[in-house]
Amino acid sequence: MSAKSADGERVGSRRIVVAIGGGIAAYKSATLVSRLVQQGDDCSVVLTRAGQEFVGSATFAALCNRAPVVSPFDDRYPMGPHIELADGCDLLVIAPATARILASCAHGLADDLLATLYLSVTCPVLMAPAMSASMWEKPSVQRNVMQLRSDGVHMVGPGEGWLSCRQKGTGRMAEADEILIEANNLLRNLG
Repeated sequence: MSAKSADGERVGSRRIVVAIGGGIAAYKSATLVSRLVQQGDDCSVVLTRAGQEFVGSATFAALCNRAPVVSPFDDRYPMGPHIELADGCDLLVIAPATARILASCAHGLADDLLATLYLSVTCPVLMAPAMSASMWEKPSVQRNVMQLRSDGVHMVGPGEGWLSCRQKGTGRMAEADEILIEANNLLRNLG
């Protein structure tokens, strides 16, 4: 059954994968997943090894009614989760997209489940970068962001504000509702 988004548009019955990188902003992804499920979207979660250090699998299992995928060899996916999750996926959201994730995806490295999934999807990809201001400002990170944008990846954020390093600057992950709006806009433009 589909529901209505915040702007009253009909949504739901869309297959969305939310991949969560390792950063303190991972807690915001739980709110994003909750909002997607409340809209009626079929939401699966990929949780990186580093992401598991910030938010637990039980959180996403409760929100999605299925355990998150944490291993590239998950027995639930005989062909491999990167293949089966990519098949029929309407949108891949990566939040937080850490500097490592940006680099892996920009350079086409299949060095973990998330990067392999990124290479496998044919749907739009929305990334929400999150890192310290000094990392965000590095020329190598900015080159990776430019490459990803050139490859057709959509970005939301990062914003400016208080960061977990106890400094203010650019690198703060977009809020869950900002990511949700971007996700709904991307999906609306496809349909």
